[in-house]
Amino acid sequence: MARLFDPITLRGVTIRNRLWLPPMCQYSADAEGNHAAHPNAWHLQHYAARSVGGFGMVIVEATAVNRQGRISPYCLSLEDEADVAAFARLADTIRLGGATPAIQLNHAGRKASGPPGWERSLPKGSPLAWQTVAPSAVPFSTHSPMPTELSEAQIEELIAQFARSARLAVTAGFDVIELHAAHGYLIHQFLSPTSNRREDRWGGSSENRSRFLLAVIDAVRAVIADAPLIVRLSASDWLEFGEESDEVGYPGWTLAESVELARTGAEHGVDFWDVSSAGNIPYAPPRIAPGYQVPFAQKIRCEAGVPTSAVGLIRSAGQAEQVLVTGQADAVEVGRVALHDPYVANRWHEELDRDATVWPLQYQRG
Repeated sequence: MARLFDPITLRGVTIRNRLWLPPMCQYSADAEGNHAAHPNAWHLQHYAARSVGGFGMVIVEATAVNRQGRISPYCLSLEDEADVAAFARLADTIRLGGATPAIQLNHAGRKASGPPGWERSLPKGSPLAWQTVAPSAVPFSTHSPMPTELSEAQIEELIAQFARSARLAVTAGFDVIELHAAHGYLIHQFLSPTSNRREDRWGGSSENRSRFLLAVIDAVRAVIADAPLIVRLSASDWLEFGEESDEVGYPGWTLAESVELARTGAEHGVDFWDVSSAGNIPYAPPRIAPGYQVPFAQKIRCEAGVPTSAVGLIRSAGQAEQVLVTGQADAVEVGRVALHDPYVANRWHEELDRDATVWPLQYQRG
């Protein structure tokens, strides 16, 4: 029986506990200039505080594999050798606080070129906007721009770009790589029949729609040696739970497909599954409640036989501990709470074990 502050080892990388900081976009990178898309002073202080604050692993926000894959012009991108130094400083900063540095690699597909998370849209005609791409020419919503359908050659190039960015991330000092296959971004767009209408080998059957992710996994695994590889997965589009679809004939990605994908992904070298949900269909929102996504992590863990982390409105030490001791997941990720309390991991550690000494030596006399 695992406890929240027990260590966990993935492929030889020992993480000090099972309470992790999930990737959360900060929308704070420079949009233009010599340092565009690089981590800056904001990112250094943000991630350093959560590392010192006691999280076992700190996963850096969605980092695009090329500039066109950024969620917004203010997001990070790790595209070539010139980007490595800024990311290396960030990885070193996270490690200094005691946490394991990880990074999430992403391409936003049809959800790229958007505004910061606190804005509704980029100004009309903004010079910072660009043409988006997707598996099929299907916009995210009626208010979204039309993406360009990717050619086979472009798909192959994107697979290579994921591998290149993963190699650069390892060079920069990140111990763990995570692939973003959730929340309606490009890999999720390939998985879901609501966004993937292709009739070639990249679309149609569940096997074909999963092909892009598995190809990315294979390419990344080939270049990161024994670094642990995590996939963040939207376990369901939520259409299967009674949500109405105005896309007749196109069901969403399902939990059963996620279980099968997790089994197959493990055979391709995935070590861990970060289980979330939704994000690809604006008219099918999840039914939000405390711990509402934990059952997805549990089902994938039990039926696919793979380790998982649970996310989604986990707000207390007792709630997080219960997820682990009942075997619902192998780790817990806490996002929103950590935004207003960077030291929540240390506070929860003391709450669960009053004899624990969890603060850095520099702070203990406080």
